[in-house]
Amino acid sequence: MDPLEVLSQIWRDADCPADALGGLRLTGAEPVLPSSFRVGTAAQVTIAAATLAAAELWRLRAGSRQQVTVDMRHAATEFRSERYLRVDDGPPPPLWDKIAGVYRAGDGRWVRIHTNFPRHRQGTLALLGCDYDRDAVSAAIAGWEAEALETAAAEAGLLVAMMRSPAEWESHPQAPGVAAGPLLSIERIGDAPPERPAPGERPLSGVRVLDLTRVIAGPVCGRALAAHGADVMRVTAPHLPSMAPLVIDTGRGKLSAHIDLREAGGRRTLEDLLGEADIFVQGYRPGAIAERGFSQQAVASARPGIVYVSLSAYGRAGPWAAKRGFDSLVQTATGFNHMEAEAIGAEGPKPLPCQALDHASGYLMAFGAIVALMRRARDGGSWSVRVSLARTGHWLKGLGRIEDGFDRADPAVEDVADLMEESSSGFGRLTAVKHAGLLSETPPFWARPSMPLGSHPPRWRI
Repeated sequence: MDPLEVLSQIWRDADCPADALGGLRLTGAEPVLPSSFRVGTAAQVTIAAATLAAAELWRLRAGSRQQVTVDMRHAATEFRSERYLRVDDGPPPPLWDKIAGVYRAGDGRWVRIHTNFPRHRQGTLALLGCDYDRDAVSAAIAGWEAEALETAAAEAGLLVAMMRSPAEWESHPQAPGVAAGPLLSIERIGDAPPERPAPGERPLSGVRVLDLTRVIAGPVCGRALAAHGADVMRVTAPHLPSMAPLVIDTGRGKLSAHIDLREAGGRRTLEDLLGEADIFVQGYRPGAIAERGFSQQAVASARPGIVYVSLSAYGRAGPWAAKRGFDSLVQTATGFNHMEAEAIGAEGPKPLPCQALDHASGYLMAFGAIVALMRRARDGGSWSVRVSLARTGHWLKGLGRIEDGFDRADPAVEDVADLMEESSSGFGRLTAVKHAGLLSETPPFWARPSMPLGSHPPRWRI
């Protein structure tokens, strides 16, 4: 499918002005990464959607149009930004836990386990009744049927996915709800007077974002908003686990504060920050933030005019609506690993060449947030934006396949050196992927360095 046609559909579905597409320039062509899926198109289109929305907010703010340019190779490289990150000319800390990955169950089916967070790792080992050793885990999983292990893990709040073929996924009771929903929803959830953006030097100058997310998709949303001038505060707490390379890579442009929402004082601190915020982004398991008093209705009541952005693994409806999940697991459960393996002739699961569902969802979240800001400026109101990894995956499948996609060599770090930039950080000197969404008058950049979690006090004026 032609990337411009794909983007035009997303743009129209969000009720954005059609004339804005005249200022868009998309360059490059598939394949740019080794895959049978149009990962490059997904990268280019979702980054372009967020960038074009930023340009439209700028037109609302400054009265002038900007040229928007997104190159497919650059966009696909940004979809693997965590892979290309370098700290003081060396690799970042390891990303994956030593027992995470794929295993063959006793019925011959494949499963993928996710054990990067301590609670999930400890719970999985307890469920399997084995030591923290890959051979021991393999032997234990060989005593299970794949779907039974997936079900038992879900009931225990753990992360295991059975590899399904596309036909098996389509017959799963969760699949119809995923397919029927919109790629992203933007809905009014409360009344508030219009808030037009004040004059500023960048499209999102003065926009304040509370970023209560982890791993990739949500943090990528915040990073994209920061690239266009938003004040983004990453909110976490010392007891919450994190993944070091992702903290470094997605922390560019952000403040980073610790707030413990288990404590009344922490909840009051977040409420105070919320009073001056424009966007509230959360990506925890369904219901987790609401349990702390920050459901979308509670947040919209406390701060009329808020844009509340939510990410889930499998969407709002269906038996898996409350199910935890990460990109790698959703790929496995919904057919991607099976389809990629079939395309290349591999026996076991074959992942996409990047965490494409995460990154695409992150840019769709940013796009939805900016569109909601424009609606707030025009019509007032509080707004909800919802995105799910599984629905993003359904959209990616719908872009079609590339027959010879695996003929493309996998780009190494040296192959993308022209797309990297250096910056100082709280971790050392970073070499990281530049933002691919270019604007002619207000080029994107990150005004703040990436810093360790909790480096800043929880206040907007620093």
